[in-house]
Amino acid sequence: MRKVRDYDAELKALGDKARSLKAKRVEQLGQLVTATGADTLDAEALAGVLLDAVGSKDAGAREAWRAKGAAFFQRRGRKGGDAAAIDGSGVAAEPGGDDASRSGGTANG
Repeated sequence: MRKVRDYDAELKALGDKARSLKAKRVEQLGQLVTATGADTLDAEALAGVLLDAVGSKDAGAREAWRAKGAAFFQRRGRKGGDAAAIDGSGVAAEPGGDDASRSGGTANG
């Protein structure tokens, strides 16, 4: 005889996991802002920079930002693994990678 599934408990567990993942992502984004020094900007300036980066259609600029972000993470990784703490995986994250959950870097010019 088959065991009866508790759909309510499974849905609750999935909801809890989704909330946990969302909270972890928000924390990682905050760590990224702090690690890059962007926390010195006021919220409006930071939002403006990010909106320009998201709205940019310039592939050359996006590639330059990606390369600059990758170099940042490589430097941070050699200095003691701070980049690994940002993505929580133990491996330095490369902005603009295939994982859509990570941001593509920062707009610094």
